[in-house]
Amino acid sequence: MVSAEEQVVDVEGRRLVLRRLEKVLYPATGTTKAEVIGYVQAVAPALLAQLRQRPVTRKRWVDGVRGPTFFEKNVPRGVPDWVRTVEVDSPGSTKKRETVVYPLVDDLAGLVWLVNLAALELHVPQWSVTDGGDVLPPDRLVVDLDPGEGAGLPECAEVAHLVRERMAEDGFTCHPVTSGSKGMQLYARLAGDQDGELVRQYAKRLAEELEARHPALVVSRMTKVLRGGKVLLDWSQNNTAKTTIAPYSPRGRENPCAAAPRTWDELDDPGSLRQLSLVDVAERYADEGDLLTDLAAGSTPGPQVPET
Repeated sequence: MVSAEEQVVDVEGRRLVLRRLEKVLYPATGTTKAEVIGYVQAVAPALLAQLRQRPVTRKRWVDGVRGPTFFEKNVPRGVPDWVRTVEVDSPGSTKKRETVVYPLVDDLAGLVWLVNLAALELHVPQWSVTDGGDVLPPDRLVVDLDPGEGAGLPECAEVAHLVRERMAEDGFTCHPVTSGSKGMQLYARLAGDQDGELVRQYAKRLAEELEARHPALVVSRMTKVLRGGKVLLDWSQNNTAKTTIAPYSPRGRENPCAAAPRTWDELDDPGSLRQLSLVDVAERYADEGDLLTDLAAGSTPGPQVPET
């Protein structure tokens, strides 16, 4: 029985019952659930390319972004039978679980299902799984640039160029993404055949090296007292137990922004940099296409990380 607040829709052959499409999820702008669904429809090919074969952790705001929020890893009750899942070992889980059953988001229907649950943020690891559910080595590296108090996107852009130049020495191509929150991430495609700990250690050495070279701008340690006016080069996001906001995912902040791929030309003009809204990102995607095709599953592998 479908209530007056519910609407049955067909999304690419999948039947979904959507609830309260008029519900405002972002009070500052009046952005509704229906509008967020419209956004994920607009960028679906690019967003799905970043989610494909990666277990998805969701951050949900069932009462909108000014209400309480929670992270969700296991698939919720009532998951549609067409949503693929994968069971992954969860050593050291804070909830004492030996495994977690994650959703794998393959199609537009899966994205719409998640937004209907007010899962505004989609977080993924830097590794993927096989069709049989086996965990693969990481196929990309992420450098999270987090500005401390007194720093912002201009400082992140300056550090991004330093990271790009240093990683180019090791054969890597970096892709910048403004986070939709405060800072930005840089992604680089990996060979995909090395242990995650090697990748994490490489990212740590990179951060410490850049901190040593540029101590007034870069910090590699999370201690808050060290971060004023600087950019934290967060190498720990390459820990295989951690996840990062997926490029093109919405963010659950006061304003409806998204993690947005950027060009290096934009970072050359840091004074004009800002976080981009859902409308901005959808329009850019329509005009420019996907700026992250080199990171999508199945793209050409990158180099290996140096081991020492």
